Amino acid sequence: MKLEVPPLARIFLLICVIGLVPIALGYGLAPSVTLEALFDISVQGTNHTHIFRAVMGLYFGMVAIWALGAFRRTLTRPALISCAVFMLGLAFGRVLSFLVDGRPHWLLVVYASLEIFFGVVAILILRRLPA
Repeated sequence: MKLEVPPLARIFLLICVIGLVPIALGYGLAPSVTLEALFDISVQGTNHTHIFRAVMGLYFGMVAIWALGAFRRTLTRPALISCAVFMLGLAFGRVLSFLVDGRPHWLLVVYASLEIFFGVVAILILRRLPA
């Protein structure tokens, strides 16, 4: 008997995939353009570009795990765990920065709020999955 991915887990993981793709592209496709326009961050030279493209690659790696978990039942649990760790890890770093560095651009505050929300939802869905 083949176990199907629970619909709630599938929908959640696909929402995370769709949401993360434009953010990943914003960091790495043309960082000197997008980061300057959004956050007034000047990306100059190969080293800066390299770092932001590596971040894009990390985001796409997570997207791949979540997409696989949305369609392969054996990977649903690892996908939800990685989603929770990724989202809450980002949120932790952002909240720490809020406390140490002060309030950033409003969009980064929105990102932090969404990361907390999606991290908690991933945990809640994970707890509801049948063993």
